Amino acid sequence: MSGSYDESAGADDTMDSFWEVGNYKRAVKRVDDGHRLCNDLMGCLQERAKIEKAYGDQLTAWSKRWRQLIEKGPQYGSVERAWLAVMTEAEKVSELHQEVKNNLLNEDVEKVKNWQKEAYHKQMIGGFKEAKEADEGFKKAQKPWAKKLKEMEAAKKTYHMACKEEKLAAAREANGKTEASVTPDQQKKLHEKVDKCKQDTQKAKEKYEKSLDELNKCTPQYMESMEQVFDQCQQHEVKRLTFLKEALLDIKRHLNLTEGQSYVTIYRELERTIQAISTQEDLRWFSNNHGPGMPMNWPVFEEYNPDQAAAPPKKKKPDGAPPTPSTDHVAPPGDRSSVSSYDKNQAYSTEWSDDEQPTSYSGNENGGNRNSFEDDSSTGKGVRVRALYDYDGQEQDELTFKAGDEFTKTEDEDEQGWCRGRLDSGQEGLYPANYVEAI
Repeated sequence: MSGSYDESAGADDTMDSFWEVGNYKRAVKRVDDGHRLCNDLMGCLQERAKIEKAYGDQLTAWSKRWRQLIEKGPQYGSVERAWLAVMTEAEKVSELHQEVKNNLLNEDVEKVKNWQKEAYHKQMIGGFKEAKEADEGFKKAQKPWAKKLKEMEAAKKTYHMACKEEKLAAAREANGKTEASVTPDQQKKLHEKVDKCKQDTQKAKEKYEKSLDELNKCTPQYMESMEQVFDQCQQHEVKRLTFLKEALLDIKRHLNLTEGQSYVTIYRELERTIQAISTQEDLRWFSNNHGPGMPMNWPVFEEYNPDQAAAPPKKKKPDGAPPTPSTDHVAPPGDRSSVSSYDKNQAYSTEWSDDEQPTSYSGNENGGNRNSFEDDSSTGKGVRVRALYDYDGQEQDELTFKAGDEFTKTEDEDEQGWCRGRLDSGQEGLYPANYVEAI
């Protein structure tokens, strides 16, 4: 809008202008909006923090479940280590996302909250001090001009009404001249009416022009005063926008995991473990532990000893074997040929971040109802047995008991003469089948 009030400007161009009376309210409202936007930003960050926590929790649950399944499954050697490294990656990434959550809540949200408290001061009667000061400043700056504007509008209305009356009087006079019924005296009066209307119109015009001139003279001061108050509002907004830029940069830094050295290290270690997979090493290990490379206690002639029953030969476990599974069912405790009872009896569930449930992949032919790492063996409810002789376990996975002790046999004798059992103390392990009898 120009420095003077331009009546010729179209109403559509000026009716929504800042300079119109009362339109400064939008600048005042921006103060209230700024406070509300701080609340919105904090709410936004709190929701994101929940998402980060949920994702981290899902990664942890997924990693824990699959780590158990892999460790109990048939994979071995360097490939197993690489597979488990993927679970380690998930656990470390989960920690990073939990860290993101903590940073969002403890740093970013708190930073916005503290700035909001310092920038906006609530009044006892409601509203904010900054908004009230701006509103009062605009009112004071606009009041003189608004008064002159009101006087000018009244003068304009009077002038326009006078013009209308003059036009009507002129029309009546013109009609009177053409009508025979109008007497000369009446025509004279009509003419006098026209002259009077012209005089009134001229007076109204002069008053209107004077009022407009006074308004135009007042306008520069009005604009200067309004701009001063508006500049104060702008300064407050500069602080808000500058703060938000800094806050959003901090948020970006907390969200961007790729900028952190920890994130880079996670995937460097994962790649190193995968690249370390050695086919020949894994094949050699399997041959030495489950193939032709295994040692064998070949049968030798033994004299009969009636004083002590001989324990059956036990399948010897290779020295230095890594924690890898065995594919037969005669392995001692610690062998991972089947999934634990936890996995068999408890359904795994977690909240996923979307509506689709993860696809279940299974290698069996039962429609995927069991884990592919479960074997087909089944254990009975157990049979109570009594020891006939003392036996001292030679390895950690063997039971130790005295003659006369009673315990539970949990698996039947295998082809090498060993059974699995559970002492009343809860310890489980292997023992020679011919050292006990059923009760």
